[in-house]
Amino acid sequence: MNNESKTLTRDVEASVVPVGTKVTLMKGEQAYVTQSLGGTFTVIVNGNMFRIDGKDADALGFEVQTKPTAAVTSGPVTQEQLEKQVWDSLKTCYDPEIPVNIVDLGLIYDCHLTPIGADNYKADVKMTLTAPGCGMGPVLAQDVQNKLLSLEPIDEANVELVWDPPWNQGMMTEAARLQLGLM
Repeated sequence: MNNESKTLTRDVEASVVPVGTKVTLMKGEQAYVTQSLGGTFTVIVNGNMFRIDGKDADALGFEVQTKPTAAVTSGPVTQEQLEKQVWDSLKTCYDPEIPVNIVDLGLIYDCHLTPIGADNYKADVKMTLTAPGCGMGPVLAQDVQNKLLSLEPIDEANVELVWDPPWNQGMMTEAARLQLGLM
């Protein structure tokens, strides 16, 4: 989906990349879709970059994706199964400027599940950003929290942005470095 041109079919809320400020893009504006990953869209409008949530895909002429229904399991999910689901879910979160998920980028420093009742859990995530001044931090943290809360057994999700240790390219997986041409 490299620079696919779309005309906005309605006004739509977007976040300015990289500052994170919320703005309204107007119906009729030309948007160039540069990235469509993890249920969000990165677009260029009038030379500026924006992130549009998947719930607003229709404004770009795309179908709004419904959440997949969870697979039916026999009995409650084990903590080990839930941990796999959590990491799989985190791998659907993307930085709007980089076509690699935040797990492979090395932005997730810690994810801890704590039982808070029968078959219910709290998830605590420590994550960082590629640069401390990035205004997209709250947007990405909210995306992580939303993805975690969409998992059936998770009733609470806390996401903390941390800066120690500072992120560097060595924290990326080999696959991420290869995908970005850094190997």
